[in-house]
Amino acid sequence: MSMTNAEAWDYAIGMIKVAGLEPTAAFKEYIEKEKRGEITMDDAKRFLDKKYKMKVRNNY
Repeated sequence: MSMTNAEAWDYAIGMIKVAGLEPTAAFKEYIEKEKRGEITMDDAKRFLDKKYKMKVRNNY
């Protein structure tokens, strides 16, 4: 049995909440846009990378 994108997102959000965390409003909006097909999973990944990826500084 496979999941739809919406079911997968709902499952992922449930796992986040079980861990005692809450996704930001901006991220929830991105999820809803992806569920509606307005953006792609790659768009959502870029959003997360831009917001949360650590920037590495060169100390040379």
